[in-house]
Formats: sequence, structure tokens, C-alpha cells
Amino acid sequence: MATKKIVFVNRFFFPDHSATSQMLSDLAFDLAKSGKAVEIVTSRLRYDDPTEQLLPFEIIEGVSVHRVWTSRFGRGNLVGRAVDYLTFYATAAWMLWQRTDANTIVVAKTDPPLISIIAAPIARLRGAKLINWLQDFFPEVASALGIKLMRWPISNLLQFLRNKTLRMAHMNVVLGKLMAAKVALQGVPLEQIRLIPNWADGALIKPIPREENSLRKLWNLENKFVVGYSGNLGRAHEFNTILDAAEELSHRQDIVFLFIGGGVQRVALEQEVLNRKLSTVLFKPYQPREQLGESLSAMDVHLISLNPALEGLIVPSKFYGIAAVGRPGIFIGSSAGEIPLVLQECNCGVSVTLGDKATLVNKILEFANNSDLCETLGANARLNFIEKYDRDIAVEAFEKEFA
Repeated sequence: MATKKIVFVNRFFFPDHSATSQMLSDLAFDLAKSGKAVEIVTSRLRYDDPTEQLLPFEIIEGVSVHRVWTSRFGRGNLVGRAVDYLTFYATAAWMLWQRTDANTIVVAKTDPPLISIIAAPIARLRGAKLINWLQDFFPEVASALGIKLMRWPISNLLQFLRNKTLRMAHMNVVLGKLMAAKVALQGVPLEQIRLIPNWADGALIKPIPREENSLRKLWNLENKFVVGYSGNLGRAHEFNTILDAAEELSHRQDIVFLFIGGGVQRVALEQEVLNRKLSTVLFKPYQPREQLGESLSAMDVHLISLNPALEGLIVPSKFYGIAAVGRPGIFIGSSAGEIPLVLQECNCGVSVTLGDKATLVNKILEFANNSDLCETLGANARLNFIEKYDRDIAVEAFEKEFA
């Protein structure tokens, strides 16, 4: 019997640093290291620089990477992004047809959205096994964000097609309990749903004491209490509550708000900080992955934000890096959300309702005035990470699905 080949489909892959790319790259490299035949169907783009063109084909750490042509409008506007998606659907479908047969496991991620609608019929026609790896739940995400193109009847049609591919799949991997419930509501049998949370690399991302952190020194954050947000500044996240708290605490020069990352909201966010004259708010670009331990450890407490309408549709993956460096988290959104439930279970953070500036300010002051509380909750976070969210744990779970 021929050896099973695993073919992943996702718009971004190493060396891109976006969240979906990092998860996929970790898994693909570890699977290849264990002797499995792994291929990637992806684009030639990078998440934050659509002008950069990666090689059409290369082998990286034993993984065969097939990069198909797409348009390069980038993430700046929704129409251009839609064209990028459509061209990827077309070229990825052709490559996927070429790379699959009866001894193939096709793993469809969700960037671009609804790629399973392309992957499912190809997998069936080629006799391959399909696994959907759901990082988000589309088109419900677009509808929750108020994207006009996702109104009825388009949204209903896409949901119908998406649900067919969920039921056609051998397995649907979801990130959290709320997402699992959403998938089950679409008529997908429970035996076709598997909960495998995202992760961080605990060997790479470790707690670094504040006094030994080179970035705190470089960014003049010594003797400061740093409230941080690291990752995508995208449409799914709300920042007014954070800025309101920063404005309320602007008289405290010892409390700094640090944003690391980029996204469609970054320019507007920087402008709002200028408008409010918030001198205690700093912005830094994405940091190299090998420096994630230092950049995430540079913060004393981390902020996680999610639009409540997106609960069950998205799970912020930044939590896993926060837990890896042993820092407490403050979640801003629905108290019944996925991350607040985890924070409560492991006693490693707190949650604040969207718009509740007063409570957020009080929680920040509570952490800033009590270093022992930060240490205790941070230690709980690291322990919970080691037990549930380290890279090796997730890879082992996936290997069982690929057996």
C-alpha cells in the first residue's frame, strides 16, 4: 500500500509570519521530520507585503511547497482582497487536482475563506480524504463584521455550500468549544468534529525575566509597567476601550501601553493616539519569530480583544504565546467567550466587557500595584500552556487524525 501523502491548502506559508502561516508551518515541518510526505499548496505572497514574490516551488525542511500565482492587491481594501481570493481559488484548485490521488489526505485551512468548497469536490473526485482545519467560520464572520456583500441571499448560498463540505469531510478540526458547537449546529455529526486548539512553540517562546529583557532596555521600558497588545490589529478586534483606558491613565507615566504588530486598523489607531495626545502609547512592528519570547515577555500584562459577535467564529491565537511566556491576560469582549472561559479555568487572567473603561482601568491598576498577582497568574498561565497548548501536544493530536 502506498504511503499516505498530506497536502495542505492555505494562502500563506513559511517564511510568512501571519498566524495561520505559523500554525501550518509548525505542523508541516514536524510532520515531515517524523517521516511523513508533506506538500503545501499556497500563494507566492506574504501577508503584510503583497509586492514580495516568493519562489514558485521549493523544498523547505523536507516539505514540498507549491506556490501558485495570484493577483497582488493585498489587504488594503475588500474588493482587492476578494480578487486575490478568487485568483487563488482558481490556481490552487488546478494545483490541488494535480497533487492529489487516492493516497492523499487533503487538509483545507480557511485562508482564503471557504477554500473547502474548492477542495471538497476535488478530494472526492480524486478519491482523497478531506480534513477541514477551521481557523474561523465564514461567511458568518463577514456577516458579523457588516460586510455588505455577505447579505442574503449570497450569505445563505455560501453557508449551504460550506455546510455540504463540512459534512463531506472525514474530519473537521475546530479551535474551541464554542466553535465546535457552531459546527454541530450545521448538521455535522459529532464524530466528524475534533477539537484541537492552536498553540505556541514552548521550546522557542519562554518566560524571560523583565530585568533580562533586551527589548525592554532597547525601547526604554525599564521601570515601566507595560500593558501590551501583540498581533493583528484587524477588523475583528475593538480598540476604543483600550484607548479610553490609556487616556484615563495618561497621567501615570509609569504605565505604558505597547502595541506590537500590524493590520488594517493600525493607521487609524496611530492617528487616534495622536489626536488624543497619548504619550504613553507606543507602536512597534511585528518582531522576528525568533524574538517572540523577548517581545511577548516585554509586557507585564497582555490585552486580548474580540468583537462579541465573533465568539464561536474566531479564537484569538495570541493567547497561546501569552501563556507560553507566563504573563496574565485581560480579555476585552464577551465574558462568556472562549478565551474568558480559559482564563477563568486556569486562573491566569480576567475579562472586561467591551466598552467598560472603568473596569479595565481598575484591573490594570490592580496588576500594576501588585507584582505578586502578576507573578502568580503568569505562573498559572505557563503551567496551563505546558499541559494543554504546547506545540508537541497539538502535533501529536494531528498525527492521530492522519494515521
